[in-house]
Amino acid sequence: MPICKLILTAQKPSNILKNPQSLGGHIRKRRLEQNLFQKDIARIIGVEETSIYNWEKNLSNPSIKYIPKIIEFLGYIPFQLDTLSLGDQIKLYRKLRGISQKNLAKEIDIDPTTLAKWEANKRKSSKDFLFRVNDFFRKQFNKGKPL
Repeated sequence: MPICKLILTAQKPSNILKNPQSLGGHIRKRRLEQNLFQKDIARIIGVEETSIYNWEKNLSNPSIKYIPKIIEFLGYIPFQLDTLSLGDQIKLYRKLRGISQKNLAKEIDIDPTTLAKWEANKRKSSKDFLFRVNDFFRKQFNKGKPL
């Protein structure tokens, strides 16, 4: 039987996503651009390597407390910033700061259930609530903590 020596050549497929749609996709894209391993990112963010794998595969989402470190690693905010509702703005603020509803409610001095309803856009804004939220955000900006 004749032996045929055949050599196939092709470009190595690129696993870098051009337009990631999930937070895990953004993490994977940045990691591959930087030629880093999942264990490297895990060390940077402060989680187990399996967490990075699960986030990149969209099997789970990062806890809110890791969002600031993820944003720092990415070098950009992977969320839409053109939110219109007050609830969306509050959720975005919490994500950027990595704080829970309970902790933000305590800082603003409102009930956590009330805050949850605002975030879900299931409650209309009262003047008192808007004043508290605006006052809180104004103080954060004065402390040098802008969104």
